[in-house]
Amino acid sequence: MTEGTGVPPPLCDLPDRLLAVRAADGDEDSFAVLVRRHSRPLLALASCMLGSVQDAEDAVQDAFVSAWRRLPEYHHRAEFRTWMYRITVNRCLTLRSRRPPPLPLDAVPEPAAGDAWSAPELTAEQAAAAAALARALGELEAGQRACWVLCEVRGLPYKEIAEMTHTNEQTVRGRLYRARRSLQEAMTPWR
Repeated sequence: MTEGTGVPPPLCDLPDRLLAVRAADGDEDSFAVLVRRHSRPLLALASCMLGSVQDAEDAVQDAFVSAWRRLPEYHHRAEFRTWMYRITVNRCLTLRSRRPPPLPLDAVPEPAAGDAWSAPELTAEQAAAAAALARALGELEAGQRACWVLCEVRGLPYKEIAEMTHTNEQTVRGRLYRARRSLQEAMTPWR
């Protein structure tokens, strides 16, 4: 209730913890606020992990469906955001393990042309470097890729990454070290 008025605050002003409690009691509007609040960062995470916007959208949708079903089990040991990241990472890892092997390099389509004002050589070089990075990321072991994306793209601390990946901080550090070393080697021609 808003102080002195007896009127409840708008749902969008409530913290995740309270929204999750309300959603666990069946309040669909509270869960909708959580979905709106967390969809964009989860979609960015899944896109980096899966390399496909369509697969990422499917993974995030599946993660939210799973969260809705499991909300009564959610005991607030971790922040709601951390819990959702964990569910999404697990969904992405499952999708990656079921995915067929990547296409051969000659099957990758040419990048779309940049705007008319950009230098064609620069556009081509940037597109080739981005494609090389995407290939290098795709070749990382799934755990390394998850840790790299959570750290380098999402900027999360090691402790939170460890919670999300069901490991410990030392394992996260090791995976990040190996991922960075592999990416550095793969990107050496682009320096």
